[in-house]
Amino acid sequence: MIDQSEILTLLTEFKGCQKILSAIGDEARQHIIIRMLASNHSGEVRCGGMRVGEIAALSSLSRPAISHHLQILKDAGLLKMRREGTRNYYYFDADMIALQNLIGMLGHIQKIMARLPDRSGKNE
Repeated sequence: MIDQSEILTLLTEFKGCQKILSAIGDEARQHIIIRMLASNHSGEVRCGGMRVGEIAALSSLSRPAISHHLQILKDAGLLKMRREGTRNYYYFDADMIALQNLIGMLGHIQKIMARLPDRSGKNE
């Protein structure tokens, strides 16, 4: 049985993870994340970051659309940006607290679901 306090705790966890869930829930942002993680420079992952134009060249999105999505990922705590003169470089430097909160919430959901009765009809 799941008590009301556990449901309220889960609700609070969901609210705390809304930005990161929204950020990673969008297919265009998933594509950007994958492209950035997969981008190589001389065989090594580009830790120095990528510019909007570089990311746009790897996708079907416009530079303004890429900038919009990068801002959402940045606001969610998944990316950071550094400036070199007039150039902006985006790189992964996730807010580890936000990621741990997400992992904790998913673990909490898993524990609750494990206690629910089997409704698949397999035991009949």
